Amino acid sequence: MDKHYLHPLFSPESIAVFAGQWDDPTTQTPQAQTLLTFLRAQRFSGTLTFLDIHTTGTLADLAQTRADLAIIALPHEDVAAALDIAGRIKCRAAVVISTGINATLASELNQLARHHGMYLLGPNCLGFQRPRAGLNASVAGPMATPGPLALVSQSGALTSSILDWASQNAVGFSTVVSLGPNTSVDIAQVLDFLASDQQTHSIVVYLEGISNSRRFMSALRAAANAKPVVVLKAGRKTAGNKAARTHSGAIVGSDDVFDAALRRAGAVRVRSFVALFSAAKCLASRYRAVGRRLAIITNGGGPGVLAADWISEINLQLGQLSAASAEALKAVLPAQASLCDLIDLSEDASPEHYRLALDAASKEKEIDGILVIHSPKTGCDAAAVAAALADFKARISKPLLTCWMGDASVGEARTVLNTAMIPTFRTPEAAVGAFGNIASFYQNQQLLQQTPPPLSTLAKPDIEGARLLIESVLAERRNVLTEMESKALLSAFHIPVTKTILARNANEAMMIATQLGFPVALKIDSPDITHKSDVNGVALNVMNAVGVRDTYNDMMQAVKRNQPNARINGVTIQNMARHKRGREIYIGLVTDDPFGPVIAFGAGGTMIELMNDRAMELPPLNQFLARSLIDRARVSETLGEWRGATAVDMDALEHVLLRVSEMVCELPQLREMDINPIIVDESGAVAVDARIVIDNAQQAHGGRTHNYNHLAILPYPAQHEQVWPMRGGEQYTIRPIHPDDADMLQTLVRSLSSESRYFRFVSSMHELPPQMLSRFTLIDYDREMALVAVYTERKAGEDGEMVETSRIVGVSRYITNPDSSSCEFSLVVADDFGGRGLGSRLMLSIMDVAREKGLTEIVGLVLTNNPGMLKLMKSLGYSIKAYPDDPDFRLVTHPL
Repeated sequence: MDKHYLHPLFSPESIAVFAGQWDDPTTQTPQAQTLLTFLRAQRFSGTLTFLDIHTTGTLADLAQTRADLAIIALPHEDVAAALDIAGRIKCRAAVVISTGINATLASELNQLARHHGMYLLGPNCLGFQRPRAGLNASVAGPMATPGPLALVSQSGALTSSILDWASQNAVGFSTVVSLGPNTSVDIAQVLDFLASDQQTHSIVVYLEGISNSRRFMSALRAAANAKPVVVLKAGRKTAGNKAARTHSGAIVGSDDVFDAALRRAGAVRVRSFVALFSAAKCLASRYRAVGRRLAIITNGGGPGVLAADWISEINLQLGQLSAASAEALKAVLPAQASLCDLIDLSEDASPEHYRLALDAASKEKEIDGILVIHSPKTGCDAAAVAAALADFKARISKPLLTCWMGDASVGEARTVLNTAMIPTFRTPEAAVGAFGNIASFYQNQQLLQQTPPPLSTLAKPDIEGARLLIESVLAERRNVLTEMESKALLSAFHIPVTKTILARNANEAMMIATQLGFPVALKIDSPDITHKSDVNGVALNVMNAVGVRDTYNDMMQAVKRNQPNARINGVTIQNMARHKRGREIYIGLVTDDPFGPVIAFGAGGTMIELMNDRAMELPPLNQFLARSLIDRARVSETLGEWRGATAVDMDALEHVLLRVSEMVCELPQLREMDINPIIVDESGAVAVDARIVIDNAQQAHGGRTHNYNHLAILPYPAQHEQVWPMRGGEQYTIRPIHPDDADMLQTLVRSLSSESRYFRFVSSMHELPPQMLSRFTLIDYDREMALVAVYTERKAGEDGEMVETSRIVGVSRYITNPDSSSCEFSLVVADDFGGRGLGSRLMLSIMDVAREKGLTEIVGLVLTNNPGMLKLMKSLGYSIKAYPDDPDFRLVTHPL
């Protein structure tokens, strides 16, 4: 059970090949001939059996054949028969390389594979490669060089192109997977495998589309949490948006949402095929940038300036030496060298000068990465400079990139750099862009680590009141809330709004305006009018009662003339927002296919589409994510002290974003929303206008109210937090794990006895490796759960004051199996807390969570020589059986 479920596909020990007769090319398709050529050229460490569905014999003969994987490259009419035979000989996975299979036949093949319990890669794919295992189960090209980089591509042509490029650029792969449009094993499952694959250190993805956003985000987050992931997505520009009913829907495109999703998943997106290669070079070198400050070492001012310009263009920072470092370095460089901004070594730079400059930059705390640029100079050996860098590489922990300009005279130098696994580029811009992509990994990882709950720590909103309001509007068969209804919904979540009162005639309007105080704003109130100003339905700064009366009458006439069929409830009256030097902001919501609701933020007002200022984030939000969202919008530059205005109340603005996040999480009926403008200044923020579009939500599975199926990222499940008494009168808290628990979890593992560690991990390791620790603490609550028991102890500190210290004293965990109906559990309890009822409570709690998730069975493997765990399982009603695959274990199961 500890092997990944796709292990038979990507790490088979035995393979059955269906590709016609082995020695008769006339029985083989072109794909089969190419496949067999590659199979003959490799040394697969397992066993290969070649079967012909027309001459192999009876099923009785096949009964003696066993294989983990079937590779099928046959004509369309023979694929189903071969797949059926593969199932009958107990193959657990299959790859169908046949091309041109239509969607109907592909669906039948997928159903046949499911019937036999096989994982099917294909059809209409080029297959896959696992270079270290000597397995080229593909027609994508000759076997790739072994290396730490994995490639997953939804384009066969692009797969072949990348492999061809890699062979000339010293880039090796752990895995290459070509996915077809109708494959059963999808990109999410492949990412899930690569996340746990020890051979893979970095992942490159070419993506054209996804079918299930929750599953994709779950797998991508798990993979990006374990190792860098770079994505190139096709189809960035859409043919056009649907008719938008709100400003947010008009200015936010699906590609913008995809950007937000990748950022939140901790992955890095590149925009071009060339940039994908650049990122692949850096990832293959296993560089990890921890900032955006890039220093430039050059022997020519022009190329250095080009690089510096591009650093500014893509919002990086130019890394510079400190005054002390610059002074010390200047003394050993040529007289013409300049260390102002760039580290310009001059045309007289020798390999030793490059080495000295690299040494100084590598020790500088204010530098995160280094770009070395070399221009061909008479009398300077480019290969010798490259060799100096290659020798120094082992002593530098920061990303090191190079740009060897020119062509014929620097070919040998590029070979030296490629051999040393130092990324080298032909232009300064390409090198800087590559560093920018890798630096983005660090920033996005910070977003990935955020696991907010659906509700903030602010005052509890009136969720039931908001739901009743929405239900009443839907009962009237309306989807667009009026301004009054929209503001009522915002008020239910404690978002400040301007006081607004509906007037149904001119006299009412005058009385209301007089009571509110002048000046006032008048706005038409109609469920059929989205943009009020377009129909002359907005009047601002009306100063007296007569003006209110005349404006009301003029507005009603103008609106009826411009939109005669619109239903009009009347005109709303509200005070003009009196904010000196207030900034106009908008916060919006769009619903994307397939990622669901996305929160947008940017500059507001009547020119919102023209300004086109937007930043986006997937809910749920916390304070860190809210501030990050604000900082990414251009309008953020005006929120501090700006042109004589004092800085705005950022806490108030974050407050509104957190409240909007709560609305999105708790109200799945929301489809689009504009809060525009929000006026924010030093005294706070207030929503002046709002427009909300709703629709019926999908029925929750099993009638549960907190499943959050409409969100691409499941919130932190705070509802599972409980406080339990402990034998002896103390108490502890059981709650879901989160990324901040990493140190406490590592402390627990280190404190375990060697026997307890072996019982839990079947290993003698003293502590969790960083990748495993990260994997165990940042989990996807949609497909797995880990509950930690936290014990807080009060002790007197050195100064005599009482100090609280918390520690994790137990963990129960389940991971959903590929059948989506059962799960596998694990349990560990601190040795000094054994026998106090903690293990039973953790197991009962994790079973409750799995049951609520709709799972029907929980299973686990327990070592035969672990009597304490077996006794606990028996006391909880688990069935204990022999495990046929390994006599050292017992299989324990319990229905949920």
